[in-house]
Amino acid sequence: MTTVFFVRHAKPNYNNHNNSLRELTSEGIKDRKLVTKFLINKNIDVILSSPYKRSIDTVKEFADLLGIDIELIDNFRERKISDNWIKNFTSFSKKQWNDFSYKLDGGESLEEVQKRNIASLNKVVDKYNGKNRVIGTHGSSLRTIINYYDSSFGFEEFNKIRKKMPWIVEMVFDENNKIADIYN
Repeated sequence: MTTVFFVRHAKPNYNNHNNSLRELTSEGIKDRKLVTKFLINKNIDVILSSPYKRSIDTVKEFADLLGIDIELIDNFRERKISDNWIKNFTSFSKKQWNDFSYKLDGGESLEEVQKRNIASLNKVVDKYNGKNRVIGTHGSSLRTIINYYDSSFGFEEFNKIRKKMPWIVEMVFDENNKIADIYN
């Protein structure tokens, strides 16, 4: 059995509309200590992350404490909603969860996000077989991964945890690298 701990980033500064460079708020910086405290005794061998600043910064304190370099995986990035900032995120999200192929011009569908995340997760599980991993990621990305293994996880579940940052989900894989359990 091997374990993957997905770490949804801590609270970001939404005033910064640059998705890849959005930093953590002072509250987010403080809350990453909770991530370190939770993970410190989990025998982590590998730390990976989305290349987005808020995800890296959420797991960086933990990585530095263990002396482990963070491997960046582009496919664990957050979905691209559109080329423009949207005002009604809830309405948009509901449309996407009701139709996984729905997307705005220049954006990604949840189906596309799920496919790239699962493909990367499968590679990571194979590459680091038998090792416990941390993956710094994002809310929508992580929730599409959960949905892949549990199709009952939909908009209502997404919405309940939308503001939960940071958020850690543990997935346990069996000796054949198949999902054995999910804890959050």
